Amino acid sequence: MVDAKTTRPAVLFVCLGNICRSPMAEGAFRQMADKVVLPVTVASAGTADYHVDSPPDPRAIATASAHGVDISSLRGRQLERSDFHDFTHIFALDNANMEGIRARAPGHGTARVSLLLDALDGAKGEPVVDPYHGDEAGFEACWETISEAVDALVARFQRDGVDARF
Repeated sequence: MVDAKTTRPAVLFVCLGNICRSPMAEGAFRQMADKVVLPVTVASAGTADYHVDSPPDPRAIATASAHGVDISSLRGRQLERSDFHDFTHIFALDNANMEGIRARAPGHGTARVSLLLDALDGAKGEPVVDPYHGDEAGFEACWETISEAVDALVARFQRDGVDARF
């Protein structure tokens, strides 16, 4: 991975199992960063180990694909202590996962940790709703929320670089 002391942002998105929201966020962020030629490292992880080495949920893959993003090759992984040094920014998809991230954070970690929706005006502290127990419409709504947030993240990284705060 990337040393967090770099001038290049390294972004990690974290949800519970790393098969729905965080891989969609990883894919959406990568797509937007590529579009504006923003050099970044991006990945996703889960706070739980339910789906380690599993592909994203088929509904997440289909939703991302409908928006021109292929996340089918991603595999679930669990958040690791080294992530707090390897990434400049870690974004939780909801408050429960924010607590899980903070519980795992080493005292000397350098990553800035915040909620993804803190990047959006008027959404600070809000979660990205987990679509796992719903239908395809829930995945589409989740994608739209994530897309809006990652657009704001990319804009902030373009403006502030690795020093961006959320």
